[in-house]
Amino acid sequence: MADELLPDPAYDPLVSGKNQKIILAGGSFWTVQGVFEHVKGVKRALSGYAGGDRTTARYEFVGSGRTKHAEAVEVIYDPNIVSLGKLLKIYFSVAHDPTQLDGQGVDVGRQFRSVVFIDDAKKKEVVRRYIDQLNLLKIFQKPIVTKIESGYTFYPAEGYHQDYSVIYANKPYVIDFILPKIKALKALYPELYNSEPVQTPDLQM
Repeated sequence: MADELLPDPAYDPLVSGKNQKIILAGGSFWTVQGVFEHVKGVKRALSGYAGGDRTTARYEFVGSGRTKHAEAVEVIYDPNIVSLGKLLKIYFSVAHDPTQLDGQGVDVGRQFRSVVFIDDAKKKEVVRRYIDQLNLLKIFQKPIVTKIESGYTFYPAEGYHQDYSVIYANKPYVIDFILPKIKALKALYPELYNSEPVQTPDLQM
């Protein structure tokens, strides 16, 4: 996580109207999903796979590190409540360490890489400019390695991976790696913290 509160994006154009989508990856999808389930304005945070093809979009394949997939989270949000820029502040400061290449903590491998999957040109510009802004300000001790990738398909993960931090709140992985990030979200962004996590609708898979 960042050593200090991140600045607001200098470029974060106002979007109003229908719900928007962005796909974020950075370490275990359990962790990223756990954080964004507690963000006000997020309507759904769904764990899944992005960057590879349908035939390898299964946990046993992705976990090998030999596919093109990253463990990712599809975030559906209401831009009237939370902007893309605010979501990016949380992504870069709380959800993961954007300076770690191909891994996060104990989770090591290309499937845990830091990447934003996005096709919308306007949203892509928000992400690109914010990465440039953070690097220019030297917020982190090392350069940000987060990539922006397009032309993806998002594949939802198996049902037993959804809402992991809610269902398995007493597991050591959740206590050691996910709950500290949720607590950091509450401490750093109290105005965006939602104490009641939005949970994933039942998936038939």
